[in-house]
Amino acid sequence: MSSETIDPTFEELLQEIKSVRAFDFTGYKRPSLRRRFEKRLQAVGAASFDEYASYLEANPDEFHELFNTILINVTGFFRDPQSWEFLAAEVIPRVIDQADGIRIWTPGCASGEEAYTIAMLFAEALGADRFAERGKIYATDLDEDALRQGRHAVYSEKSVSAIDPVLLERYFTRNGDGYQLRVELRRTVVFGRHDLVRDPPISRVDLLVCRNALMYFNAETQRRILNNFHFALRPHGFLFLGKSEVITTRTNQFAAFDLRRRVFVKGPAADGAIPAVRVRPAAVIEGPDLGVEHAAFETSPTAQLIVDRAGTLVQANVHARRLFGLALVDHGRPLVELDLANGSIEIAARLDEAYRDRRPVTARRVEIGQNDDNGAFDLQAVPLLTTAGEAIGALITLTDVSRYTALESSLETARREVENAYEELKSTVEELESTNEELQSTNEELETTNEELQSTNEELETMNEELQSTNEELETMNDELARRTDDLNDANAFLESVLGSMSSAVVVVDAEQRILAWNRGAVTLWGVMVDETIGQHLLNLEIGLPLGELRAPLRDVLQGKTPSTQLEVDARNRRGTAIVCRVTITALDGPDGQPRGAILLMDERLADAD
Repeated sequence: MSSETIDPTFEELLQEIKSVRAFDFTGYKRPSLRRRFEKRLQAVGAASFDEYASYLEANPDEFHELFNTILINVTGFFRDPQSWEFLAAEVIPRVIDQADGIRIWTPGCASGEEAYTIAMLFAEALGADRFAERGKIYATDLDEDALRQGRHAVYSEKSVSAIDPVLLERYFTRNGDGYQLRVELRRTVVFGRHDLVRDPPISRVDLLVCRNALMYFNAETQRRILNNFHFALRPHGFLFLGKSEVITTRTNQFAAFDLRRRVFVKGPAADGAIPAVRVRPAAVIEGPDLGVEHAAFETSPTAQLIVDRAGTLVQANVHARRLFGLALVDHGRPLVELDLANGSIEIAARLDEAYRDRRPVTARRVEIGQNDDNGAFDLQAVPLLTTAGEAIGALITLTDVSRYTALESSLETARREVENAYEELKSTVEELESTNEELQSTNEELETTNEELQSTNEELETMNEELQSTNEELETMNDELARRTDDLNDANAFLESVLGSMSSAVVVVDAEQRILAWNRGAVTLWGVMVDETIGQHLLNLEIGLPLGELRAPLRDVLQGKTPSTQLEVDARNRRGTAIVCRVTITALDGPDGQPRGAILLMDERLADAD
């Protein structure tokens, strides 16, 4: 995070989430992580990270929304088709050839599309039944909801649009409006929760597919995850990354198999492993020595001594007697009195350890002999146990490694001579160091620029996936809005049809007595068109109806004093004919039961002639 501004309050919030919910986001890149947190701050109306921390403490359900925002599960079947075609043609046949039981791991699997993509490719290469017998895919992620969807393996028609129709027909069945993967292929994939940062990796993996997940982490966390990936893979195992990811750390852990398609193979470990040493088990004495056993002991190519529990020499074979100048008369003498003076203390210590732990004990490069005539020996003390488990003595094996020790000494001398020669060579090339340093500085600047470009590319990819997620949400909202608009249009058309079909004049006003509806009957009766009335105050209209007489009864209905009222007034229609107009005023109730307007129904009859 050298180029990122550290916000202490934001870091405290990350540590709080890590301690309370065991979700460690401290290894994520800060710019994209902050954007997702700020999205939740806006959603809940929090003004700062401290305020949001208090909101999280008071509303535990918010953690679910936060994690769904952070863990962008943007995935799909056969993303980047050319990379999958290369995997099917070049990688999968090699995995099948070099492994009996095929183990595949897809960390960051989201809702399982890529895990099932791998399953289909292996089923195509081996046959579904053979792959079910030999293969297992471990699909892991932090998001429990995404894992639950992956286990059901039900996907929308849009989600499976990238699958070849032949594969879709072969491996999926219709499920309502979507498709579900066939059960025989679902059983090859095991879904489980796993944290790439905190949890140990799955081991003995032949193919590891982690696409567009590393780019969310900073460089140090990426390095730790890649170390885990190296441990997880078997020798010559394959690592398949996303198109925006590349291994930039200087390591020999992975070698590029195809850099353009982001396929790597496991290389040697960074540090050499120390092979385990296999030791012989403790010997058990079940009876007296037999002739063959005694002959085998005597002619052993290594020096062997048998001592009892008191430290007395019981027997020494021919090689031991010749090597240390022992005679048969020395049998029965204490070990410390023999010509092993310089090594007796070391031998006694190893014997005590063997008796105490009831197991063989070894020591390397023990000097044994007298005065200056010492030899180097690898020592092993094996306790001799009865069938009851009681230690009655020990077998001491001494392997002469003096020659190898001398070779090591010669090698050390040669190494020092090489070091001296190297120092001389170093002094010779010092004149070239200034030029080399300038070239190295230029190279480092280029590497820095390349890493910055890589970081920028990963950031752009992250923003692209965020925009894709937002676009999908907007599409869903747009579909819902279109559906509601259609419903509203249908309702308006229905209302207009009802009002238009009535022969009586119908006028609808709101609580402010402004006209909301004016049907054809009103146009016919008063001769005023619809567009001249909508939005106008009813009492301001110029028609043959004395509207002032309607003021009081209309106000009573709008104020809820009476649900309806009826009156007759003298009026003149659009032709100027004198009529008696019966006006029925009815309250238009709102959802709360209070009047939100009124409906006026007007019927005419001719006035009586004088």
